[in-house]
Amino acid sequence: MLKARNGSSVAMDGLIRRYTPFVRLKASSYFLVGGDGDDLIQEGLIGLYKAVRDYRTDKETSFRSFAELCVTRQIITAIKTATRYKHAPLNSYVSFSHTPAGQESDSDVTLGDALPGSHVHDPSVKVISTEELQSLVGCLSSTLSSLESDALRLYLEGSSYEDMAVELECDTKTIDNALQRVKRKILNHQGERQVLS
Repeated sequence: MLKARNGSSVAMDGLIRRYTPFVRLKASSYFLVGGDGDDLIQEGLIGLYKAVRDYRTDKETSFRSFAELCVTRQIITAIKTATRYKHAPLNSYVSFSHTPAGQESDSDVTLGDALPGSHVHDPSVKVISTEELQSLVGCLSSTLSSLESDALRLYLEGSSYEDMAVELECDTKTIDNALQRVKRKILNHQGERQVLS
């Protein structure tokens, strides 16, 4: 342990190998909102590093006991931080430049690309855009389910997935699926309009 504290990478690697099963076991008994088991294992390993850094041999406790305390505290601190929503605006913002889930989808078209813009100043284009928008609104009002309609409304208001899930009494995956369906319906509608013109 002292060699690891003094910078021996071989000693630190040995400690990590020795304590990783313990860290995995500790992490498996906790849940991190918005994260997975690997995140908690990483937090536990940070706790192990802090144990190596802060352990004092003049105290009447074993390194194992101290490491267990540090690992547990680090995991619990990570969970408390995640549930505090301190960084919620940064972690759950909604961007039109990504797919609704911020993940890869069937196409490279984002929800922002699918929604018509209003930055055009040419009167003829404004008329066409207004007609397109009215057509889109008509299509969406007749084809969207109530969940899809509510999810789109909240999405356009800038609500996070978590807030939408609470308001609509479902989970975030359901919200994501609803917004993916909305995107497909918008793209299908636009495709049909292009065929007609």
